[in-house]
Amino acid sequence: MKKISKKLTAPLVAATLGFGGVAQAADMVIGVPNWPSVAVTAEVLKVVLEDNLGLEVELQNGTNPVVFEAMDSGSMHVHPEVWLPNQSNLNNTYVKEKGSVVMNPNGVAAFQGMCVTKGTADRTGIKKLSDLTNPDMAANFDTDGDGLGEIWIGAPGWASTNVEKIRAKSYGYAETMNLKEMDETLALAEVDNAVAQDQDIVFFCYTPHHMFALHELVILEEPKYDAAKWNVIQPTDDPEWLEKSEAGVAWDLAYLHIHYASALETELPEAAAVLSKVKLDTDTVSKMTFALVVEKQDPAEFARNWVAENQDTVENWLK
Repeated sequence: MKKISKKLTAPLVAATLGFGGVAQAADMVIGVPNWPSVAVTAEVLKVVLEDNLGLEVELQNGTNPVVFEAMDSGSMHVHPEVWLPNQSNLNNTYVKEKGSVVMNPNGVAAFQGMCVTKGTADRTGIKKLSDLTNPDMAANFDTDGDGLGEIWIGAPGWASTNVEKIRAKSYGYAETMNLKEMDETLALAEVDNAVAQDQDIVFFCYTPHHMFALHELVILEEPKYDAAKWNVIQPTDDPEWLEKSEAGVAWDLAYLHIHYASALETELPEAAAVLSKVKLDTDTVSKMTFALVVEKQDPAEFARNWVAENQDTVENWLK
């Protein structure tokens, strides 16, 4: 495997970041939003870049908009997993318009939708997402007695969470269900508890994700994606985004792409070359998240072992 041992003499220095304190001087800073697969991909990239290019790489937490803004300003350099079309507004601004960010073309295929547990489907008879517009069906998911069911639509800060608000409005179940926004860890703990207690639950689900390996899930049926019926505006683009948006059909197939600051192509060209060639698949990323979240493996140790066990894959990134 190609090995570059020389340490670069002019490291890039991360700026003061309000969400993470003052970052230490590092050659590169990888931004890490708050979901499992992006975190494990970040760890793998850190090992590859440090061990093969002699760089010092740091990980910093940040929301999607913060990471993109930081790549634009130079205080961060990599976003390991940008969901498209979810983050199309950010991709359009920083990749297509400003040119300050580059997208790796090798996307990981991803699904997004709404799921129930197999037990929930058997007990309630729910099959379609539109079934939630029926107050009698929604009552199966009312855990607090307020007359409305509950549905987890994602974590705060996720672009998909905003889209799920639009979808709830478009289908009509925003009138029968409380739309819960909460950290994914807490939401998945509720799924675990519902399975253990034979309780009914409905929630946002996506792949790549370890949840499908943990539980038998049923994806709720929807009309297939139709671009003519999918008009999604994000809050960053219009204060009246929810009123003006409509999305009463299934999500289109999404793809997850590494993005990196275009400045790396001149300041750290070897790193930019590696980042442009990284290629993973849905099954690999799902297994990675399972190892970290379910098996509770140490992220840094897992990443180092994964790189060691997948030399051929990494070698292709380094060519």
